Amino acid sequence: MNQYDAFDILIVEDNPSDAELTVRSLRKQNLANRIFVAEDGVEALDFIFCRGKFSTRDSMKPPKVIFLDLKLPKISGLQVLKEIKTKPETKMLPVVIITSSKEDPDIKAAYELGANSYVVKPVDFDVFVHAINQTGLYWLLINEPPKM
Repeated sequence: MNQYDAFDILIVEDNPSDAELTVRSLRKQNLANRIFVAEDGVEALDFIFCRGKFSTRDSMKPPKVIFLDLKLPKISGLQVLKEIKTKPETKMLPVVIITSSKEDPDIKAAYELGANSYVVKPVDFDVFVHAINQTGLYWLLINEPPKM
């Protein structure tokens, strides 16, 4: 996939303000053709595995990157991460944890489960926007993923 191919981003975030800010930051940089927001762990897994309301989604076009919060309703971010990284068809998907948790056990657990990166959400608005822009630029334009 080259940087000009169409791609999808999945943002898994239950806080509407953080989700909107993330979407706006990525769109401002023209980093995605389509951005999907899942509000809980169940919806995220349905999107990734083309189930439920996403059953018609093309499973041969996985998201280029998943931005995943840890503190989610229904199924936690760590459980979502584990599900993604233990399935052969999704284990290579880049998953970037974007969370407010600076707790070492969360960081360690995320990396043990296969997270590709761990970003702590800055509290300051401008710093948050900059962090999302930099993260998006790296994972969407610079990183070279393996062929799925």
